[in-house]
Amino acid sequence: MSTGGPAIQRSAVPLRRLSASDLGIGPEPAILAHSSNQADDPPLADSDPRLAEVRALLSHSGGVIFSGPPGTSKSWYAAKIGSRLVDEDQSRIRFVQFHPSYQYEDFMQGFVPNETADGFVLRDKHFVSMCRDAELQPAKTFVLVIDELSRGDPGRVFGEALTYVERSKRGLPFQLASGATLAVPPNLVVLATMNPLDRGVDEVDAAFERRFAKIAMDPDRDLLADRLQTNGVPDYLRARVSNFFNKVNGYARTNPQGTIGHTYFWDVRDEATLRSLWEHQLRFLVEKAHRLNPETREELEAAFEHLFEPPPEDTPVAPEEPELVADQDLDPPAAGSA
Repeated sequence: MSTGGPAIQRSAVPLRRLSASDLGIGPEPAILAHSSNQADDPPLADSDPRLAEVRALLSHSGGVIFSGPPGTSKSWYAAKIGSRLVDEDQSRIRFVQFHPSYQYEDFMQGFVPNETADGFVLRDKHFVSMCRDAELQPAKTFVLVIDELSRGDPGRVFGEALTYVERSKRGLPFQLASGATLAVPPNLVVLATMNPLDRGVDEVDAAFERRFAKIAMDPDRDLLADRLQTNGVPDYLRARVSNFFNKVNGYARTNPQGTIGHTYFWDVRDEATLRSLWEHQLRFLVEKAHRLNPETREELEAAFEHLFEPPPEDTPVAPEEPELVADQDLDPPAAGSA
């Protein structure tokens, strides 16, 4: 039976495909900021206290080192803050990672095969290239982010430039090993991350202590609680995880190797994901950190198992349904009835 309205015609093929990026919910902003590949990774707010702290420190320091144990958001903050300092212009920011085999030739200048592969040419590497680019745009900020600074030997990697990253020596010319002249411009910012427990920390401290400011990145219970709430973790389990988090890091005061950062728990949503985290990450960390103290290890293992005990019976109980009774005569009794 016709309704009288226009007939609906369906296309045989989709008229348009909308991706997550088209809808503005894709991971591209986070990827561009080099912070993660997660679509729910929030942008850094202008009011963020870490951003304000870094801006203030850069007015008198050659750079900033985010120092803390694994899982404390060091790399995330370095990437996010770096991107904000360059107004999200990815042509003015560069990311490198130090490692034990990283050398001067990888960071400053080094010889590489020429295009015909019959010889070698000297080429500027990350630091020198950033200095040259920053010199061409003195009104713009350029940022070099160095992840895992303490994994390498900064004195060997920076070479002559180590002295000239100091704020008071910016713009002073010096010679590289190749004989070329370089000056570290004042608009080049260096942000770095380091784990204070790495083997190279003593060398990093000696070389950078006067030239770089440091920000301590510690395990943060409040950030953990906020994330667990965002993930929909039940209240009772969220409280238990926070207590376990405090317990583990309490022991870390005398055994820093046992420190557990808040981002270890970033993807915890329920008991299943929490148990998976233990089985595939946390138990190995606890075993390694407390291998010489079995009592502490066993105590932490028992504390973790406590997380999965039945929830407390302190939630309101729904009222019981009223008992159904047989229909009764609601009319008033007849006069004279008993």
